[in-house]
Amino acid sequence: MNERSGIGNALLSVVVPCFNEEAVIGETLNRLAAFCDQLEGFTVELIFVDDGSRDNTRAILKARAQLDASVRVVGFARNFGHQIAVSAGIDAARGDAVVLIDADLQDPPEVIHEMIELWRAGFDVIYGTRTEREGESFFKKTTAKAFYRLLNHLSDVAIPFDTGDFRLMSRPVVDALRAMPERDRFIRGMVSWVGFRQVALPYKRASRFAGESKYPLRKMIRFAVDGILSFSTKPLQIAIGFGMFSALLALAGIVYALTLRIFTNIWIEGWTAIMIAVLFLGGGQLICLGILGEYVGRIYREVKRRPMYVVQEYVGFSVQEPSSLRNPTATAQ
Repeated sequence: MNERSGIGNALLSVVVPCFNEEAVIGETLNRLAAFCDQLEGFTVELIFVDDGSRDNTRAILKARAQLDASVRVVGFARNFGHQIAVSAGIDAARGDAVVLIDADLQDPPEVIHEMIELWRAGFDVIYGTRTEREGESFFKKTTAKAFYRLLNHLSDVAIPFDTGDFRLMSRPVVDALRAMPERDRFIRGMVSWVGFRQVALPYKRASRFAGESKYPLRKMIRFAVDGILSFSTKPLQIAIGFGMFSALLALAGIVYALTLRIFTNIWIEGWTAIMIAVLFLGGGQLICLGILGEYVGRIYREVKRRPMYVVQEYVGFSVQEPSSLRNPTATAQ
């Protein structure tokens, strides 16, 4: 393993996606500033990606950027979603190492110190594994565990259990992620896919400092679907298996009916059995069409080749920097 203990004055980029975080963003800025003050041997850039917030989140960030040269803001033209915001931050990051952390302070910034030590020891990805999850309901904890285990069962790539996007990545990993153009992003799965030397860092996840979760049940389901469909074709294989099972079941029913008719005087009667068969097959066909439609829809989004996101403004960047980003759609301020 190649150690990086000799690296001096490295640049660390901290990417923070934000959406309607007015209640917590001030404390997030203060905690990250305190973290920067404690850090030795690094220059730090704090990249906040405002995902089309409808409150004063961007105004607070822009005001701090005027006072602190390390604070930079990428302001989206509308809400594009958490994973796209993370991707935009990765595109904008110039650091030798890049940290992903949410703005709600559930992932303590102080844990980054431990990540840096492991990065210096030679690891390329240090991902936080949650040993405890304060302030989260039993339902959310249970469904999260079930999701990660189902995802690993279906996926061709092993994705760590109980792990979110909170992680530190080396520059080679970041460059590999930037080279991956897909629109339906599942960052933690993509990081697992690229490989390199990866290690888990257990930590205790705190409750939200303020505000509300940006992942209600509907978004959690959509996120789970994205994770499964982005890293597995097994749902299609399951659909094929279900179709074969239905066909065999129907064939067995036909043989049974013909046997009764030819060798006995009994007829298969009753609309109930027919309705059950029709509803069973019809429901199965619709489920299979829905699975197929999800994959086709992803192909459709990819072939349109639209930008992954549209930036309304860059704040705190130099004039030259936005031209190097994946979607240079706005000027720097």
